[in-house]
Amino acid sequence: MMTALIVSQIISWLVILGLVLMLLALARQVGVLHMRVAPAGALTASGGAAVVGSKAPAVPAQTLDGSNVIVGGEAKSVPLRLLMFVSATCPLCKGLIPAARSFAKDERLDLTFVGDDDPSAQRAMIAQHGLESYRFINGPEVGQAFEVGKLPYAVLLDSEGTILSKGLVNSREHLESLVIAHEMGIASVQDYISQLKVQAA
Repeated sequence: MMTALIVSQIISWLVILGLVLMLLALARQVGVLHMRVAPAGALTASGGAAVVGSKAPAVPAQTLDGSNVIVGGEAKSVPLRLLMFVSATCPLCKGLIPAARSFAKDERLDLTFVGDDDPSAQRAMIAQHGLESYRFINGPEVGQAFEVGKLPYAVLLDSEGTILSKGLVNSREHLESLVIAHEMGIASVQDYISQLKVQAA
């Protein structure tokens, strides 16, 4: 009886040791996978104005409060501008608005929201998210000029009106990738990954 108990204890410890080794191997593989996964970035879509070095169209538009503004073009007093295309009927857009505000504040970006929806729905969203201090343009002109097909979408412009980067965004990480792409002198994170693949080939 005592011998059976000792044998069962030895087997139990061997099983536990085997599980520990398997867990360590799994953790190592997860680390390797994490290193190999490409960095997430704003998804660039085909079409629309070109990215790096191209001038953004200067589009006459009107804010929800009736002010006339020009979106795009030169703005010498503003180093970097972020156009954030959103809609009151887009749950993902609503979830991203607080991140966009925080990101713009941290990066010192001039943030403008752009939409094309029912004005009353947009005003309700502005009140809900405290966007009264931001320019909110509501109309199809800007979205058509930048050929925005899906939301939420962001465009980063410099003071000369040059498009630095753009793409579909659904997280703060995606927004940050727009600035990172600009700082690295590339059009998008996808372009950077493509360059790495070419170098590795």
